[in-house]
Amino acid sequence: MSGAPALDVEVRRVGIDDPLAEPLVRELTEEYVRRYGPEAHEEMTRYPADSWTAPHGLLLLLLEAGEPVAGGAYKRYDERTAEVKRMWTASAHRRRGLARRVLAELERAAAGAGYDRIFLTTGPLQPEARGLYLASGYTALFDVDADPLTIGPLPFEKHLL
Repeated sequence: MSGAPALDVEVRRVGIDDPLAEPLVRELTEEYVRRYGPEAHEEMTRYPADSWTAPHGLLLLLLEAGEPVAGGAYKRYDERTAEVKRMWTASAHRRRGLARRVLAELERAAAGAGYDRIFLTTGPLQPEARGLYLASGYTALFDVDADPLTIGPLPFEKHLL
């Protein structure tokens, strides 16, 4: 199914402890550990579960035929800024525009919740995420010509209309 366009996908808001969120948590943890080592496991447990719930946060999934295929979340960063976290696309469903759809849904929801800015960071070993954010209108808050490994986490922002 890789490379196939997204057909009917349902957007569903869930809690981090919802069984539908398990693939996101598991696969994202595995991806972080594979890229950054065992200490990266801590990233997935850094924030309390209520960070991803209204009124200040949100976790959403894209479901296809009832199965989660992509997801992401935001949490409150400051009074006017939401921070995007937990961006994930199931490995069998990549290259279909699902991450871009998740990002757009998160932006809409954050604007609806009163945020006027999105902030996020991605790791220096995630060039596909860096590309997604640049292609989605995010401003890099770092020197894009520098070696990402010399920067550390790569910060981005986008002002919402």
